[in-house]
Amino acid sequence: MAREHGGGSPKPHHYIEAKRKRLTYIFMIECTYNASPEVSKLGTSSPSTGVANLDFESHHQLEMNDTDDAAVKEFPPCDMSLSEYTPCQDPRRGRKFDRYMLKYRERHCPSKDELMQCLIPPPPKYKTPFKWPQSRDYAWYDNIPHKELSIEKAIQNWIQVEGDRFRFPGGGTMFPRGADAYIDDINNLIPLTNGKIRTAIDTGCGVASWGAYLLKRDIISMSFAPRDTHEAQVQFALERGVPAMIGIMASQRLPYPARAFDMAHCSRCLIPWNKYDGLYLMEVDRVLRPGGYWILSGPPIRWKKYWRGWERTQEDLKQEQNSIENVAKKLCWNKVIEQGDLSIWQKPMNHIECIKSKKTYPTPHICKSDNTDAAWYKDMESCIAPLPEVSSSDEVAGGALEKWPERAHAVPPRISSNTVPGISAEKYREDNDLWKDRVAYYKKIVPPLPQGRYRNLMDMNAYLGGFAAAMVKYPVWVMNVVPANSNPDTLGVVYERGFIGVYHDWCEAFSSYPRTYDLIHAAGVFSIYQDRCDITYILLEMDRLLRPEGTVIFRDTVEVLVKIQAITKRMKWKSHIADHESGPFNPEKILVAVKTYWTGGAQQSS
Repeated sequence: MAREHGGGSPKPHHYIEAKRKRLTYIFMIECTYNASPEVSKLGTSSPSTGVANLDFESHHQLEMNDTDDAAVKEFPPCDMSLSEYTPCQDPRRGRKFDRYMLKYRERHCPSKDELMQCLIPPPPKYKTPFKWPQSRDYAWYDNIPHKELSIEKAIQNWIQVEGDRFRFPGGGTMFPRGADAYIDDINNLIPLTNGKIRTAIDTGCGVASWGAYLLKRDIISMSFAPRDTHEAQVQFALERGVPAMIGIMASQRLPYPARAFDMAHCSRCLIPWNKYDGLYLMEVDRVLRPGGYWILSGPPIRWKKYWRGWERTQEDLKQEQNSIENVAKKLCWNKVIEQGDLSIWQKPMNHIECIKSKKTYPTPHICKSDNTDAAWYKDMESCIAPLPEVSSSDEVAGGALEKWPERAHAVPPRISSNTVPGISAEKYREDNDLWKDRVAYYKKIVPPLPQGRYRNLMDMNAYLGGFAAAMVKYPVWVMNVVPANSNPDTLGVVYERGFIGVYHDWCEAFSSYPRTYDLIHAAGVFSIYQDRCDITYILLEMDRLLRPEGTVIFRDTVEVLVKIQAITKRMKWKSHIADHESGPFNPEKILVAVKTYWTGGAQQSS
């Protein structure tokens, strides 16, 4: 039987299913059906869809873990100084932590008594962002009123101010001819357009022009950069409609599973690859798929030409490159080519030869831990993440992947090899069929969904990535979130399907700027977290992430949805509860909520 909610959870599957079954048909008959004649501003509720809004409020109440002073009054706006607040990457909090290995720039979340019950305000003149694909090249100045990058990076063509908008020419520090030409240079060295390379990671991404221009080649990149190295660079990337998040290579593993990316990239990303005995290259190796590529441009590559401009000695740069080459050899990577400003290495398909080479290069050793996917607040290790065993030297460790786009629906190797407990190929196919039906239904209750109204989507409880797969034909991308400590851990499956995502604990804030997602999908999230933390703060975090007039689709029991609806009313959201796609007798229902437009200047809802 296909799983009823959208993602894995720390609680056993049977726990949530049993809870749902306790809701009987008598419970459903009590409900008052109330078809709404109103049509919302975004068209999220329309009598033409034939979908009735449901009113459960007077019939069902539920005690959940929420704040004590759950008064009816609305949450007030926060101070305008918090308009770009990133709770777990607050520079003021970060300064209290160790500067060694840049630990102060890692996630440091507010304590319980620091949490705020207010709404992060948009800038006074906030406008709806440009639609994709125009947003790749333009953003409203009023949405991110920062000129620093346009001045600091003027000669590198990152970003320009043109009247009331920013323009992104596609330039970068190491690609003065533009990201498109730079990617063409890479394509001349390794194949980017035959479907073999689908997922990429860009470390120190700037405004993510590399990831932006890869999208037209059907390659999706997880771009990340630290908070405040340059003002609002990740915020600019997301405003453009390009996947990105706040992150840094410091002392902890990146929040992605092992063997996730087909390609990793650093273009003058300022990461000290030669330090800490090559620790950061070992982390790249962990998240890189067997046969995947690592691309480096910028210091120290081609130092003989650029050393004066980099204001470093030739000896220093030569030593750095030699150190990187040495670590790459010890990781058993093959140097594919160095041409012009680019240097490319390839990870081996398996570790048969690598294990033999340890007689020559005894360090770093192969890690003893077999959970290479563990990556939530876990320190990096000075060892090589082990690959699944193979029977021959030409076999791909962990299994070969289909080319894109077939990869999106093919049975992922982690499932076909039975390494994800409880998930068979049959269950995987059932889940795909389930999400086709669900998204077809979503189009009725959220008509703008297929119309280009939304670009940046988040699935808070992604499970096998079925929602993202069902949305693949639309001009959207999905940040697939798998709750930390989920059992089973399914994020590796999401990546094997050619999608991107991250581990996260929703009792904490997400690593993104405010107003960076158009639509959030939350299936079963609150059933998972209701006993773990205050759901009010999860909803306030969703409000922080959501753009004005953005939409949330909640799937949960009626009990939970009634409580959510009561809290979101205090957040100035408009919402209605609709039936499950299978009909009125399913105890799971759907709540569609829309964040109303208001700004920090007017502080009025429309």
